[in-house]
Amino acid sequence: MTENSSTGMTRRALLGAFAATTVAAAPTFSKAAGFLRGGGDIRRISMYSGRTGESVDTIYWIEGKYIKEALKEINYFMRDWRLDKSISIDTRTVDIMAAAHSLMDVNEPYTMLSGYRSPQTNAMLRSRSRGVARNSLHIKGQAADLRLKNRSVNQMYRAATSVRAGGVGKYSGSNFVHMDSGVVRTWGR
Repeated sequence: MTENSSTGMTRRALLGAFAATTVAAAPTFSKAAGFLRGGGDIRRISMYSGRTGESVDTIYWIEGKYIKEALKEINYFMRDWRLDKSISIDTRTVDIMAAAHSLMDVNEPYTMLSGYRSPQTNAMLRSRSRGVARNSLHIKGQAADLRLKNRSVNQMYRAATSVRAGGVGKYSGSNFVHMDSGVVRTWGR
């Protein structure tokens, strides 16, 4: 689609029209797996980073197709901010995050604590904390650590586990939930 099509509708206006239907298309807990298999027409992700002060709020998937420009924006947002390095974030991870967010029926963006981590950053964090895995999925762009002000860690954990599409870790003491696109598993208190 060109920027100004013959109907006068821009790509941005079209995406805005699709965004208006997001609430109506949001799945319920019982339909979480269907959401990941294409049960919804639109997928949106909204996040904020306290580390960089940046935000992302984008529709990244419409009717079975990922939007390349939106994925590039997500990749950059979820970069290793310490070294300013980014990689392609696994779209399954973004799908899990978006599905869990929709299931919680909240308008607040996620606060992203950690997305992609370079091997150097992961090693540095591992030297400071025994809770950082040597072969973390963060290194592969397959994980995110997230928090919401208006939902508890338990609510986030239940929403993410109901998606049944990856790993979910509950870190109540640190007030965040880990979501990844690895094998389905759960852990934490």
